[in-house]
Amino acid sequence: MEALVFSDINNTSAAFQFVRACRAEGIKPILGIEFRQDNEFLYLGIARNDEGWRELCSLLTESSLTGEPLPKEAPELQHCYVIYRKLPKGVELLSEYEYAGVRPEEVNHLYSSYLKNYPDKLVIFSPVTFADQDGFKAHKLLRCIDLNIVIGKLDAKDCAKSSEIFYPKGQIENVFQQYPHIIANTQHILDTCHTEMEATKLHNRRTFTGDPDDDFKLLTKLATSGCKKRFGEKHKKAEERTLRELKVIQQMGFCAYFLITWDIVRYAHSVGYFHVGRGSGANSIVAYNLNITDVDPLELDLYFERFINPHRSSPPDFDIDFSWNNRDDVTDYIFKRYGKEHTALLATYNTFKGKSIIRELGKVLGLPKADIDTIVDEPMAVDKHHPFAKHIFKYGKMIEKFPNYLSIHAGGILISEKPLNYHTALQLMPKGFPIVHFDMYGAEDLEYHKYDVLSQRGLGHIKDAVDLVKQNQGKAIDVHNVALIKEDPKVKAQLRSGHCIGCFYIESPAMRGLLHKLRCDNYIHLVAASSIIRPGVAQSGMMREYIQRFHKPDSYTYLHPVFEEHLGETYGVMVYQEDVMKIVHHFSGLDLDESDVLRRIMTGKKKSSDTFYRLQEKYFRNCKEWLSRRTQQGSMATDREF
Repeated sequence: MEALVFSDINNTSAAFQFVRACRAEGIKPILGIEFRQDNEFLYLGIARNDEGWRELCSLLTESSLTGEPLPKEAPELQHCYVIYRKLPKGVELLSEYEYAGVRPEEVNHLYSSYLKNYPDKLVIFSPVTFADQDGFKAHKLLRCIDLNIVIGKLDAKDCAKSSEIFYPKGQIENVFQQYPHIIANTQHILDTCHTEMEATKLHNRRTFTGDPDDDFKLLTKLATSGCKKRFGEKHKKAEERTLRELKVIQQMGFCAYFLITWDIVRYAHSVGYFHVGRGSGANSIVAYNLNITDVDPLELDLYFERFINPHRSSPPDFDIDFSWNNRDDVTDYIFKRYGKEHTALLATYNTFKGKSIIRELGKVLGLPKADIDTIVDEPMAVDKHHPFAKHIFKYGKMIEKFPNYLSIHAGGILISEKPLNYHTALQLMPKGFPIVHFDMYGAEDLEYHKYDVLSQRGLGHIKDAVDLVKQNQGKAIDVHNVALIKEDPKVKAQLRSGHCIGCFYIESPAMRGLLHKLRCDNYIHLVAASSIIRPGVAQSGMMREYIQRFHKPDSYTYLHPVFEEHLGETYGVMVYQEDVMKIVHHFSGLDLDESDVLRRIMTGKKKSSDTFYRLQEKYFRNCKEWLSRRTQQGSMATDREF
């Protein structure tokens, strides 16, 4: 195949994945949308170029946002082709960009049909819905699930034709060989359509002020003045790191990203909302200076390279929490501030999985609930199963992970430079905000940066408590004065007791027990406790080792002086992901940005075996060179170092 047209029904979720897959196979990708209303085929829109794709996405978006049904007749589209199957009533002439589609099985009855009036406007219409006849059967089951009916009540008009499988190009041309003008019309459409859709950071809003240089000047002013407020005058280490980070932020083109995040937080503070900034953004002193986060990266020895570095392809990550009853207002501000055509929430794909597949297919096949429960509860007890169970398992495996419907991401928001309709249609959700049709992974593929605006119920309780204290005692409490809170003796006593019910993140029985065991009464130990309680650290035995070393500091020796120097506060136990970066960087000499790539591979966030093996080779090579230098210098390397 030289060209393929992609046309999901009222959906654009996989458009870029299709484009990328076609290019990888040397096939020309063409984008389109099959418009349907109440399962009735209206028309197929095919984009001639990127402007045409925007027109099609805008048409679908308008219907979703307004709640109005799609028009029976396609509006005038300047950069698209429109293919009808049944011409709308009252239409006697087709416009230049309009055609009528003929299925391969209709070719022998062509001139006895209503299409005979348009001999010069006919094209081949051969949709592909499934791969084979098993796929057709799975399709019928999915249609029954969608319509909530048993298989016996499925009407032919409610599902695709069994002939909607993939046919080789030559076979289709043979069917239409007596009508060369139909083949020529079809080829004309394929030849004149193309898409330039690419993955690039330029999709994101590029400036905050309207000019990149002005963005950098504003960010520099905010960051340097904030540095003085956070650290005082002439704090050399903080000033140097601030300027170093600003240089990288400018080089990576993230000034607007920081300023927009700052703007969101600024609005929230202007109306009295509390917030918490977290995520890898907490590694940035610029974010700390801008009051986006309240985590001092110097105090915790956090590496900025975990947040941004030239080797990291994924965008920066800020998680901004607001109270559950404030978040929608903050989201509404973002939409109004940056424009409805440029702003949308991310989607998530709800898919078919697990026991729910068995229950859905069991209902479609008309099985009693008791029989379905038996299959779900005892999947291996074949002798107890209804005879239809084998069909349920067969087709259940086929539709596992198939998309079911679009839902809303926990808090991801996109803000684009060009209207989002250049890449996706938008769908209005019951929450009142529209979503794009792709999820966070699709956004990463296109190199969109997401802004995570999340909610945390505890912030509402904190605000209520602050209000009550002011009302009853006349005292104003600044919850963002973290330095004062960390030194409060009552806070320390509460932590040490382990009585932390109602405190977000540390109120679980396991966490309260750990705090009591560690006699935790300071911020450093609290951070460590919140990390070693995680499954990976706890199950590996590192949590047990940390507790033992905490109580018996003379019971262990450091593996290497690097561990003693850089992991002293955690007693040589690699508790944090930053610890991987520290050891790899200081022990083997890998750059910090390379160390972060290795960290991400280890955590499963970046799957690239070639990169892993390249870094592994460099790691061992650097270690051997270090040992060789020590030997040449007359230093005896220890067994532990070898």
